[in-house]
Amino acid sequence: MSNNTGNNQGGSLGLVACVTMIAGGMIGSAIFSLSGLTVYQAGPSAILSWVIAAAIMLIYGLVVAELSTIFPKSGGVFVFPSKALGKSEKTGKLWGWISTWGYINANIVAIAFAAIYVGTYLGVGFPVYADKQILLALIAVAFCFLLNTLKFAVAGKLNNILVGGLLITMLIYICVGIFGGSWDAAQLTPFFTQGAAGNAGFLRVVPTAMVGYGSIVAIAFMVSEVKNPNKNVPKSILIAMSIVVCLYALIILATVGLITAGFLAENPGMRFIPLYAASFTKLTAYPWIAKVISIAAVLALLTTMLVVIALTSRAIQATAASGLLPKKLAENGKTGTPLYATILVAVLSAIVSCFPDLTAEIVNLGALFAALTISINCVSLIAARKKNEYVPGNFKAPGGNVLPILVLAALIACYIPDIIGGGWKLWGYTIIWYIIGLLIYSYYSKKSA
Repeated sequence: MSNNTGNNQGGSLGLVACVTMIAGGMIGSAIFSLSGLTVYQAGPSAILSWVIAAAIMLIYGLVVAELSTIFPKSGGVFVFPSKALGKSEKTGKLWGWISTWGYINANIVAIAFAAIYVGTYLGVGFPVYADKQILLALIAVAFCFLLNTLKFAVAGKLNNILVGGLLITMLIYICVGIFGGSWDAAQLTPFFTQGAAGNAGFLRVVPTAMVGYGSIVAIAFMVSEVKNPNKNVPKSILIAMSIVVCLYALIILATVGLITAGFLAENPGMRFIPLYAASFTKLTAYPWIAKVISIAAVLALLTTMLVVIALTSRAIQATAASGLLPKKLAENGKTGTPLYATILVAVLSAIVSCFPDLTAEIVNLGALFAALTISINCVSLIAARKKNEYVPGNFKAPGGNVLPILVLAALIACYIPDIIGGGWKLWGYTIIWYIIGLLIYSYYSKKSA
């Protein structure tokens, strides 16, 4: 039975820091790059795609929020399945490893993708950087690595500053885009049939939009560093999601009133930089807006990288502490952060970010791992409720087992068709990755036996 109580005060992060950590993690590469793909596929109805994705990921956020009160230890992606699943410690560790091994892959991909687009957005906004994409990507990884080696409270304050600047620049784009004189409401009709995927396009791109909310789990996965987690974890999830989904909907509304799905079909190079495309083609009366977009994108990408590096390093640390990775990766540095795990994440991300020409493949390869991790955590909540008595004062997600089952159903409806049609590269890469993971698991489980 869990011995956690409702009075657990936790670590150093208060409600505001938690909200900015989640919001900063969510507002990143997706809205500034992947939103273009959703508009290309779904046209104006992409607005609905992002709202539906928000609803699904909010439910998932509440699932992991409850798990964090049952098992209040950072590294939740490993901790939750290992504690909740399996009849023995060994089988529990196997589930934790499967969840974490896929999560590491998905997050390395996310960090590298964000780093690549730091260089892309700086290049289009400031031509002097146009031929320095890889160098800028490596600098971005190094910068976020250094922030993650600081005391977590200090890194949280710096993140607050970055998120504040990001929100200001996003609001500038929304206001200029909608009220600057070039926005055309007629481009919103027909609403459902403009995109390349036709009437059902808005449903087809929901998995892509879900990527934009992936960091909804950030605080739940770092619960031991949160003050009064039973209140602040679920509150911060609800507040951050409310802010982010409103911003996302307004940004896409501004964008589809400036450029159409047809424009993105004719200009495939603009699909990954839709906000810049809208500024470059329709907001020429405001030449400075393209630079604002570039700055906003860079801030967004950096905050995402900062949070995802923190999440991944703590997942690796928790796994190493259980004996399934080298013990060195479980050690903290002088600032109390998982130094060696952070170094590993930064190095792997830097290597992947050196291949910007493989951006589309990089994105696709993370999809299946993300779906598996979410599924395992949903099943973990159902199992955890059976194994652990409810502690009065702890957060409990409403709706009983309906919520995790809803998330699983949404995954099946949204993810599976694209995963099945992903081609041999996706499946081959996934199989190879898990074979390597099982070999590592077998080696370290025998070593620690």
